[in-house]
Amino acid sequence: MIRIREFRWRDYDDVAALWAAAGRDVLPREELTAKLTRDPQLFLVAELDGAVGGVVLGTYDGRRGWILRLAVDPAHRRLGIATMLVGELEERFTALGCPRVNLLVMPDSTAALRFWQTLGYLPMPDVLCSKPMGGTSRQPLG
Repeated sequence: MIRIREFRWRDYDDVAALWAAAGRDVLPREELTAKLTRDPQLFLVAELDGAVGGVVLGTYDGRRGWILRLAVDPAHRRLGIATMLVGELEERFTALGCPRVNLLVMPDSTAALRFWQTLGYLPMPDVLCSKPMGGTSRQPLG
């Protein structure tokens, strides 16, 4: 039986191992602590027979919701865990009054794009811009 619940700190090592097994970067405890001070109810764990089988990390800034990380243990894929996690997260966004949810998909990840499209997420022709903050030196342009 799959049960969706909020993340608890005692889950951290299992979640970190799942992220690594799924090929995702592991969020350090410090970064996760800062995120959880804002909307801890948007970090969900799928528990399968007492073990962490999947996770989704969302955030809401008062204007837009973001799905930042969705990962399912490779040994437990194709059981509907990702769909269940996203469904629960969407319900929580709705309860917060969130009018729109965004997420990023790597352009070469056709399977991920297909998954998100089956859930109603549509590709947008936006251009992602990113700037690392703190501790980085600026490189001159050109």
